[in-house]
Amino acid sequence: MKKLLIAAFIFVSTFSTNVLAEIKMGIILGFTGPIESLTPAMANSAELAFKEASDSGSLLGGETISVVRADSTCVDSAAATAAAEGVISQGVAAIMGADCSGVTGAIASNVAVPNGVVMISPSATSPGLTTLDDKGYFFRTAPSDARGGQILADVTKDRKIKSVAITYTNNDYGKGLADVYKAAVEAHGIKVTTTTAHEDGKADYSSEVATLASAGGDAVAVIGYLDQGGKGIIQASLDSGAFDTFILSDGMIGQSLVDAFGKGLKKSFGSLPGSTGKGAGVFAKVASAAGIDSSGPYTGESYDAAALIVLAMQAGGSADRASIAKNVMDVANGPGTKIYPGQLKKGLDLLAKGKKIDYEGATGVSFTEVGEAEGSFLEQEVKGGKFKTKKQR
Repeated sequence: MKKLLIAAFIFVSTFSTNVLAEIKMGIILGFTGPIESLTPAMANSAELAFKEASDSGSLLGGETISVVRADSTCVDSAAATAAAEGVISQGVAAIMGADCSGVTGAIASNVAVPNGVVMISPSATSPGLTTLDDKGYFFRTAPSDARGGQILADVTKDRKIKSVAITYTNNDYGKGLADVYKAAVEAHGIKVTTTTAHEDGKADYSSEVATLASAGGDAVAVIGYLDQGGKGIIQASLDSGAFDTFILSDGMIGQSLVDAFGKGLKKSFGSLPGSTGKGAGVFAKVASAAGIDSSGPYTGESYDAAALIVLAMQAGGSADRASIAKNVMDVANGPGTKIYPGQLKKGLDLLAKGKKIDYEGATGVSFTEVGEAEGSFLEQEVKGGKFKTKKQR
């Protein structure tokens, strides 16, 4: 009888552990601030991957994921750091995020890396993050602006722009991308008439636009945020007639900008990370079925960041933070069976059997040796009241 009671206790304890087991994941994005119109779709895309893994029944023998969201603000490093501390104190296994480069670097350096927590950012693009002393805990599914600036310059050349004024948001993202873009357009023989910073959060940008206009140019390159200073620059340019052609960085591309200016953007163009490959098409269908608009920036990258976290857990057979860090590169770069959006159960099952996978995802994931996406880019233009992709670069 005693043996039966002990066996029953063991069974009940094990059953209870399996039922109650829940892995916490952090999502840290700028739910307020200069890109707040973009982050809901990014967060929902990441949660879609986490839910897919939970619902599969295959994650670590049937464990499930709960999400802890926090606000990076995109621009306030102190607030972002405090938010990350709160998320990590709740015992998250990893973090999908952050978003903007400055806050991402602050969270990684001050909180995530010291606590041994993996961060996979879907949108932090500053070249400075390439050399971050991350101890192997920081990754990003978005490519560096070191390449993004070159692509934007190539698009500028192909659009027959002969001279350009440049304005950038005064932070790590803006300065880093502006420097790369300026050098690249000049290498194409395009004249840069001026390069000036602007501050976010102002009510009026007429003085900044007056400075840009006095320097002249066929167009103004706006390297900034669509819900903040970048939008203000366009507004003041259109109001004064200073410019009618805007070259837009990735942080400026989103439906809210078209909704605000309509035909005022008809001559405008830009670029952002993305793909027109198989994975992108599959993700669009998977996201649509879940009620998510995947057309905005960094939705695919967000899904991929979350997917890599759960696949890395499965590869190591554990939700242990160090184990996740150890296995991210293996599932991202293969070799093995290619896994696309909507196929996380397939990937989890293969890994459980000791098989190798190569996660392609929505964006054709392939990491450099420091754990950042090599990436491809989409040339964007405004057609029919929406940003449309002209071609992949």
